[in-house]
Amino acid sequence: MTPDEFIAAAEAGGAPDTALSLELQSLWLAKAEDWHGSHNIAQDIESKMGSAIHAYLHRVEGDIWNANYWYTRAGRPNRENQDGLDEEWEDLVRENL
Repeated sequence: MTPDEFIAAAEAGGAPDTALSLELQSLWLAKAEDWHGSHNIAQDIESKMGSAIHAYLHRVEGDIWNANYWYTRAGRPNRENQDGLDEEWEDLVRENL
């Protein structure tokens, strides 16, 4: 699946394919505005990428302090003032495909 195909499918809604990685399933649910479902998956991904997705989700939520904590765990700079949420989501998708 290409990034553009993933983005189009996620934007169309519905449940993510369980054959996708947990990272991509979490990002899919985030695009579908299922924050809790996305967060439930992301918080169990014990990797720097899981932390990056977790940070993004807390940024979506507006909990900047918590987002900054997770950006630090991911080894990434805080994106609070750098990019829009859509751009960050697409960057994460591209990194995971």
